[in-house]
Amino acid sequence: MPGVAHRGRGRRAVNDINMVPFIDVMLVLLIIFMVTAPMITPSLIDLPSVGKANKQPDKVLQVVIQKDESLELVADGKTSKLMIGGVAEAVKNAQDTEGSIAVVISADRNVKYENVVKVMDTLQRAGIQRVGLSVQLAP
Repeated sequence: MPGVAHRGRGRRAVNDINMVPFIDVMLVLLIIFMVTAPMITPSLIDLPSVGKANKQPDKVLQVVIQKDESLELVADGKTSKLMIGGVAEAVKNAQDTEGSIAVVISADRNVKYENVVKVMDTLQRAGIQRVGLSVQLAP
């Protein structure tokens, strides 16, 4: 219960907040941070840059997932229909004939994301190292 002080011998309520303990705590924290800040060694992070890629791919294959969830492989301007199981085999065959190959997956916006992930998973399980997604911004 707050202290009450009346006139003369009476009591009335004290409405003041004592700020001294608050200021003391803040000054102690300030001193602690000022003392410890010079002791912290900054860590260095090696961020990748644009020109640091190991090697540009010799060939880029594009796997297109249509609205009806059928797959097409686009290589050198030629389009061929594929099944989900044949994607990895077709990319492996192209990889044997060429040097390094990157695979880009393009999908219609109405295709379920699950189907895109299945294609990515199939390619990664087959050992294809460079798999990416094609992103087109809507106008």
